[in-house]
Amino acid sequence: MPQNEGPQHEGFEDELGAILRHAGDGFAADDRRELVEGGLRRGRRRLIRRRLAMTGGALALAAVGIGGAYGGSLLPLGADAPNTSVAAPVKPTATTDPVPDQQKPGEARIPVKDIAAALKANTPAGTWEIDDLDGFGQAVGGVFDDGDGRAAVTVGLYRPGVGEAGEDQVACPDKVAIPFDDCVEEKLTGGSRLMILQGYEYPDKREETKAWRAVLLTGDGFLIDVSEYNAAAEKGAPVSRENPPFTPAQLKALVTAPDWGPLFAQLPQYVDRSGGAGGQGGGPGKGGPDGQDTPRRHVEPTGTVVQSTLRSLLPRGLKVTDKGGEGEYAYAVVDDGKGKSLVQINVQPNMSDVAGDLFGSGEVTTLPDGRRVKLTQQPGEKGGEGVVWWTADTMTPEGFRVVVSAFNAGTQHEAATRAEPALTMQQLKAIALSPKWQKLPLK
Repeated sequence: MPQNEGPQHEGFEDELGAILRHAGDGFAADDRRELVEGGLRRGRRRLIRRRLAMTGGALALAAVGIGGAYGGSLLPLGADAPNTSVAAPVKPTATTDPVPDQQKPGEARIPVKDIAAALKANTPAGTWEIDDLDGFGQAVGGVFDDGDGRAAVTVGLYRPGVGEAGEDQVACPDKVAIPFDDCVEEKLTGGSRLMILQGYEYPDKREETKAWRAVLLTGDGFLIDVSEYNAAAEKGAPVSRENPPFTPAQLKALVTAPDWGPLFAQLPQYVDRSGGAGGQGGGPGKGGPDGQDTPRRHVEPTGTVVQSTLRSLLPRGLKVTDKGGEGEYAYAVVDDGKGKSLVQINVQPNMSDVAGDLFGSGEVTTLPDGRRVKLTQQPGEKGGEGVVWWTADTMTPEGFRVVVSAFNAGTQHEAATRAEPALTMQQLKAIALSPKWQKLPLK
């Protein structure tokens, strides 16, 4: 999972959540389980692509992108699922309601046929099969055939807002979390930002389905997300061609086409729960009833402090061979001379609303100060042969969550390099319970 979603982005996340609920049947049962139990899960209220890609067993929302959390995708939170891809956009949905003026807050009512027309006009010659052309929405999916094999293609239009909102969608994922063949980030004229990712539907490549994705975030805060595959469906269909049909250059031409402008203008303005539309409200801490401050909800650690704190708490004798992360997430690849071991952590304030899901089962202990601790040992879920996943998950009575995981490999999607992780369960527990986490600067 980008990612400084402050209160001004709350309305966008709520609206995106509504879109995801409509697309719920696109997630397998194990995908939903990871969104709840993934070691680096960010929370129900945020489903962002890259966070999904970075979860203990999850996404790249790699993979649910805005249109779909990459291990990376659009969807923020959660941090990244064995069945999640680096380019899994939200399943296109449409309603056949013939009364477009009966629009609910945050609901797009763009004629699907108009989105399909723009898609066809800006792609090479070929035949298209597109359903629900009589409906309304903000996304469309179909099957394209240029004579070299049928290929699934999806496109979604979004309005995350202005400023930093949506920037996660145009940032390449970390290869420690998600493997890919190529990824390019580019700044365009007018303040637009573009990402083109050439990856796979499954991070472990257990199927040969390739998933290529182009995401454009315009300077005025609109986002278009296009994904294509070398099969007639994102999942469950045999590979029909060597590569998806559109080259990176053609994907760029597609997402930057002027035809999208009139459609962007039809997207509803997201509602800013902190005091106005479009992020122009009173901001965090203002605008509550009777002039009282409202709670800060999406606070998270600033800068690289989680990374440095994690390294300071690692046991002695471990050599750090790789490191990284952003905001509340950090990882370190360590080696004690017996092989590489990935260690990762998420520090998540304001998680009380999912405490029951996270600590309602399993080996849970409540400490004298009220903190709950859950220890788990399970097989890895990203496809690496022989990988095991050990986790210490903790939460204070106030909802401050620290979850630390370790693996017996340098990444989750590669084969195990050792019998067990380099850290013991007790060492993971000690890191998670360190008082240093609650002293971190938040924003």
